[in-house]
Amino acid sequence: MKQKTIKVIYWAVTILFSLFMLFSGVSEVMQTKQAAEIMKHLGYPIYVNTIIGVAKILGAIAILQWKFRTIKEWAYAGFTIDFIGAGASIYFAGDGILKALSVIPFFVVMFSSYLLWKKVEKVKKSE
Repeated sequence: MKQKTIKVIYWAVTILFSLFMLFSGVSEVMQTKQAAEIMKHLGYPIYVNTIIGVAKILGAIAILQWKFRTIKEWAYAGFTIDFIGAGASIYFAGDGILKALSVIPFFVVMFSSYLLWKKVEKVKKSE
């Protein structure tokens, strides 16, 4: 695949993922009824929504920026922890393994973004 094609795919996947995380983070910070109901169902206090929402918004911004690589790495790590925690919480709340595995598509999009970013970085270094 050409470098330009990889960059275009990287940005398309990354923007899609970041927009989803921004939307999710904003709905949690705003304490929407749906977000509050989910936290209640999982057994967490509602204020955890604010903490996770702010982290998601900052993580999405960190993934979209290009200058600070370490912050970007930590953002991807944070989203990984968020998804693992979400899947585990869903399972332990009694919703079953199939519903807990519903986080897998988000992992796929996130890891696609991450791997494409690494590929773009590798080519950039070799130039």
